[in-house]
This record gives sequence, structure tokens and C-alpha cells, in this order.
Amino acid sequence: MSPFYSFMAERLNGQPQNLSDYAGQLVLVVNTASKCGFTPQYAGLEALYQQFKDQGLVILGFPCNQFGNQEPGGAEQIAETCQINYGVSFPMYAKVDVNGASAHPLFQWLTSELPGWLGKSIKWNFTKFLIGRDGKPIKRFATITKPEQMAHFIQQQLKK
Repeated sequence: MSPFYSFMAERLNGQPQNLSDYAGQLVLVVNTASKCGFTPQYAGLEALYQQFKDQGLVILGFPCNQFGNQEPGGAEQIAETCQINYGVSFPMYAKVDVNGASAHPLFQWLTSELPGWLGKSIKWNFTKFLIGRDGKPIKRFATITKPEQMAHFIQQQLKK
């Protein structure tokens, strides 16, 4: 079994969730922020989710405040921004660190499996990691990659 399925994360509402609940699905893990120049990507992520959720795609949003203090609020404020401004319906998780010694174990694993320009760290908000239906990391997408630019690749992976 893939290490991905051994991780647990806390949902935005405080409830713990085993990532094994997503076994068999294509999973896009994204570190998010509510006050970032890339925050409008929430709309594109939601559009991707709506387009492909019935084919097996799930998007997991992980708010992070490690980049320019762009996610300063608590769970209630994060949920409000996601819902009111972008209509986010995909699962959102509690705020985490994605870099450094206090990084969530999921992100420690993702960055070691799919290193980027900065090696085993994340450069900025809205870095995206695609996990296959088998729980194995497939591809890392940069912050500047818009969700709509990923649609064709995601569609190909869903057909496998």
C-alpha cells in the first residue's frame, strides 16, 4: 500500500480524516492561501473539481501561512473565503506548515517524492501534487500553473 494512504489530516472543521478514504481516486493536493496573488486559483480548482469529480478526481486544499503571512486567519475565516468568494466544495483541511521541521508529514513525503526547483521544499502557495489512483505521486505542478492548464493531463490520468 502507498504511504499516501497512511497519512491522517485534520479537516477544516477539526475532524480527523484518514487519507486512505481516497483510495482509488486521483488526488490533487494543493497548499492554499486566502490572501495571495494566486488565491483566484480557487475558482479554477473548483471548476476542475466539478468537471472531473464524477470520474474520480478529488482535490484536497491545505491552507498554509508560511509564505508572506498570506493565510493569517483561523478555520472559520478560511472556510468563509473559500465558500463565499470561490464556491469551494472540495475538501479543505486545517492550516499546516509545508516546509521545515514542522511541516505536515504528508508534505514532507510529497516534497521528497516530487522535489521541485528548491529541492525538497515548496516555493510558494498553490503548489500542486497529483497522486494516482494507486496512491503513488505522479506530477508536481508549480504555483504559476493554472488549474485549467492541468485539465488535459488530469483527464489522461483519469482514463488510465
